[in-house]
Amino acid sequence: MLEYTNIQKTTTGEKVVQHLNRITFDPQIMGGKACIRGMRVTVSTVVGLIASGYSNAAILKAYPYLEKEDISQALSYATWRVQEIEVPLDIYENTGGL
Repeated sequence: MLEYTNIQKTTTGEKVVQHLNRITFDPQIMGGKACIRGMRVTVSTVVGLIASGYSNAAILKAYPYLEKEDISQALSYATWRVQEIEVPLDIYENTGGL
């Protein structure tokens, strides 16, 4: 099982390591998707519940084996995964486009 470490840069360019020790990956659990602490609860499940309007309290009641920090780290991981990436246009020009 692997744990996830997120390395981010601050506005001053310093690298900050945010260790998301509750986000795990295991090919034997949920097909290797990002899960919470090796359980069969995926990050996408938690994020989907938040997106559907469920409160943290409601999620914790429905999944009593989860903890508040699990939800926080799931959201942090999901936020990192959807960040936009700037790709220089010359890459597309040199490859003939998409």
